[in-house]
Parts: sequence; structure tokens; C-alpha cells
Amino acid sequence: MIRLILVALLIGLYLILAIPVMLFLKATNENHKERNDLIASRMVRWIFKLVLGATGSRVTVTGKEHIPDEPVLYVANHRSYFDIVSGYANLDTPCGFVAKKEMERFPLLRDWMRLISCLFLDRKNVKEGLKTILQGIDMVKKGTSIWIFPEGTRSQTEEMLEFKEGSMKISEKSGCAIIPVAFKGTDDVFEKHVPYISPSHIQIQFGEPIYPKQLSKEEKKFLGAYVRNKIQHMMDEME
Repeated sequence: MIRLILVALLIGLYLILAIPVMLFLKATNENHKERNDLIASRMVRWIFKLVLGATGSRVTVTGKEHIPDEPVLYVANHRSYFDIVSGYANLDTPCGFVAKKEMERFPLLRDWMRLISCLFLDRKNVKEGLKTILQGIDMVKKGTSIWIFPEGTRSQTEEMLEFKEGSMKISEKSGCAIIPVAFKGTDDVFEKHVPYISPSHIQIQFGEPIYPKQLSKEEKKFLGAYVRNKIQHMMDEME
């Protein structure tokens, strides 16, 4: 319980103490977006690293050499809130997440999410969901990477849920590479024993880039399933 309190305090203090910086970034974002993206992403990575340290977890990252020096679509399995924390903490460049629309309910948190180019997906409204995907396509074309969890929600079992094919449109329409990402051990931190937080060995593996245009017609047709199989293979190879 002490670790949970410490994590909650770290996040709460950050959201409150960083309000002046947040307001400054919001006020100047129109004219200095590239600079502000860099500042916001570095600050969020910093607090996420502190949070990971507070959990006592060890993080092993492999495959970062596969990430090209260009905007990409990160596609990952989803088991825990700590997928986002550990994943973002180990990126070297700004990146936005596709998050569920319900996250917009939380003040300050939603502001920081917007500052790091997060998109809020309405899973119950197809029309609004399409608008979000189109926003993601536009962002990638303008140079910002996007991270998405195509299962749509956290899996409660060892098996991945089916990937939603529509989530792959960001890559198909923008022409960017898909970087498959496999997580293991993140749910051992919190979800397996709520409300306690325990140390875990978190493993993150970045796979080789997938370029949809280079795939066969059948693979393109079921791109979500194709990427899911790649991630499953990566997970099977982990310790």
C-alpha cells in the first residue's frame, strides 16, 4: 500500500506543481508547437520514470534499434496502465497516444495528454471514432508518431483480444511504418493484485518495422491480425 500512496503522491504533486508550465505551453503552443512538444514529452517521460522507480520495477527494453528516424505507428498489446507509463518513459522522441474518450473527464491529466498530442477515441460513436483516426493520419503526415492499443481495452487474461482492423488505417493512409511492441510483466505491477503495487520485471520489445504497402494482398486485408500475430510471436520469445 505504501508504493500505491507514493505513486499517487508523485502523480498528484506533478499535476499540481506543473500547472504554471502547462499554462505556459498551452498559451504558446500555436506559435511554438515543435518546441512545446519536446518540452512536454520530456517532462512526462521524467515523471513516468519516477513513477516506475516508485514501484520498484525493473524494465528491460530491446529492439529500439528497429525504430526508424521518422514518424511511425506504434502498435502494442495492452495488459495494464503501466504499458503506457513504461512505454512512453522509454521513447526518445515525442509521441501521441490514442486514448479512450473517458480520459477527458480528468482535468490537468487531459491537458497534459493534449500537450503530448494524445487523441481521445469515442469507442461508442463510429463517426467520431473515424474523425479521431483521420486526426491521427494527419498528425503522422506532419511528423508526429502515434501509439495505439488495437485491442480497444485491457485484456483480462493471458490471451490478447482481437485487434480492431480500423486502428491500422493510420499507417495505411499515411504510409508510415508500423512498429509492433510487446509488453510482458506490466500487469504484475498493479492489475493482478489491486489495490496493491508490487515490483515487477517489465519487458518491452520493439519489433522490426512493418510497411503495409510491402505486404501481400491477403496480409493487407487483415493487417490487424497480421500485426497481432507478430506481437504474439514476440511475446512467446520473451523469457
